[in-house]
Amino acid sequence: MTIPAEIDTPDIMIDVDILERNIARMAEAVRAKGLALRPHAKTHKITEIAARQMAAGAVGLTVATIGEAEVFVDAGIDDMFIAYPLWISPQKAERLRRLASTAKVAVGVDSAAGASMLGSSLGQAAGSISVLVEIDSGHHRSGVRPEAAAAVAEAASRAGLQVAGVFTFPGHSYAPGMPLEAAAQEQQALREAAESLVGAGFEATRRSGGSTPTALLTEGSEATEVRPGVYVFGDAQQLELGRCAVEDIALTVAATVVSHHETPPDAPARFIIDAGSKILGSDRPAWASGFGRLIDHPDARITALSEHHATVEWPDSQTLPPIGGRLRVVPNHVCLAINLVDDVAVTSNGALADRWAVAARGKNK
Repeated sequence: MTIPAEIDTPDIMIDVDILERNIARMAEAVRAKGLALRPHAKTHKITEIAARQMAAGAVGLTVATIGEAEVFVDAGIDDMFIAYPLWISPQKAERLRRLASTAKVAVGVDSAAGASMLGSSLGQAAGSISVLVEIDSGHHRSGVRPEAAAAVAEAASRAGLQVAGVFTFPGHSYAPGMPLEAAAQEQQALREAAESLVGAGFEATRRSGGSTPTALLTEGSEATEVRPGVYVFGDAQQLELGRCAVEDIALTVAATVVSHHETPPDAPARFIIDAGSKILGSDRPAWASGFGRLIDHPDARITALSEHHATVEWPDSQTLPPIGGRLRVVPNHVCLAINLVDDVAVTSNGALADRWAVAARGKNK
């Protein structure tokens, strides 16, 4: 695909035809498993995309912050899960109370202290907020051991909160060869945590899991819903993990070749494009082949990244693109890239169709 002439670089482009196909495919696959889909909107932060996800059958949205929830509730979506162990300040408590007055709101908790603080801060509104206890299923970030879920749930209940169930994030699935193992660990952790809650007298009706690498591997035997995010766009990480194909990539960064790097005859050819870390993001897992991929040139590698420069190592067998040539880059981690721009170019059939605001950009609290 050529970059529409109206698009200046660097700029994020979303192919709406691929986007809608990705949304429909995930919705259909999750529905066939008997699971609910609650996509993570921190990936896109765009109300037009959230509306498409809801129209395709999502039961609500997952977000990371109260600020993100506020944006999507204001856009008319009335079922939010803030999948984060919030520590509630007076300001956050007031915002949560306002949210709960117009939408169904659930929040993550992973400690008795956090649950107690949440309930006491909300006061009489505590009963209008439900909580899910976060479980560590192998990612070793936040979350408690499955057998400790009941103690957190009991603290939440004493604080006046509704205990809805448990959730986990199998983030260790973002590595080669790990999605199957992470999905199995997710299932085991959800089962053990639910048993812990039921043993303490709770119903554990919601058992939430599923990252993009594991969402289609998650089974309804233990989970009731999944929360993938990156699937709407795809990115270079998912491409290298084999969890999406080139034709599934809906988001690319339009870039221009601005300089040819003079190299010795026995060294790989290199050039510079105008898409640096301030639009691609700087994530590079140890196993990744570079700082992003050129979607139309799979053998090229982005070997270095500065704020406004990316160094591309070019295959010897291919003619070096000229200065002024335009290329499409797939970011390694699309969630970071989208948070670096105010709006995005929307294309359809290779033409510029619209521009969408990144409405939840920077809503970090």
